[in-house]
Amino acid sequence: MSKSLNEWRFAAALATGGTSSKAVYDMTMGWLTRLNCGGDLLEFGAGTGNLLRSLKALGRFSSITGVDILKRPNDLSSSIKWVEADLNYPVALPDKSFDTIISTEVIEHLENPRAMAREFSRLLRAGGRILITTPNQESWRSLLSLVIRGHFVWFLDSNYPAHITALVQKDLERILKEAGFLAIEFGFSNRGGIPGRPRTTWQSVSWNLLMGRRFSDNILVIAVKQGN
Repeated sequence: MSKSLNEWRFAAALATGGTSSKAVYDMTMGWLTRLNCGGDLLEFGAGTGNLLRSLKALGRFSSITGVDILKRPNDLSSSIKWVEADLNYPVALPDKSFDTIISTEVIEHLENPRAMAREFSRLLRAGGRILITTPNQESWRSLLSLVIRGHFVWFLDSNYPAHITALVQKDLERILKEAGFLAIEFGFSNRGGIPGRPRTTWQSVSWNLLMGRRFSDNILVIAVKQGN
């Protein structure tokens, strides 16, 4: 018997391990500090809660909420709210509830990134900020994979069905503008595997001279919800 849609999505979420890389977390935490983000925070796609624990330790947010298709981690602080939900659908949270939304390595798992952007617009207060990370399709490693193997490196069969939606920088910009976001800017993890030898990074062989879009495995986009 074939799996139901919900079972398929839950299995895909489990396949990721419910966590992201240290490079992704470091990039996100660095930008949060740089932008002086605060207020009420939502992590959209909180997985096993690893990032939530670090966010709580910052001590800069009035409240922290995590939402994911996975169940609430048993060891998560009781001060952190949790909503169990399929992220492909609107979340049972009130409009304009948050000042900051973080979503690390989630958008590539969802069927409709534009619906995700509209949901963020609904959940954010005016002037609120989003930080979204996703695999960087414009690195040399990913572009060579597209040419040689027929798909971006993080969307080959080994990553399916977890990774289903590949987006380049222009896609992210268009999607967020359509949803009413402004002040869009991009950052990069500055950690990227060499094609054919992904455990060796460009940075380790160049004394950290090779950085940015072509030499990073992950991209981060930041945007602000326009005021009403």
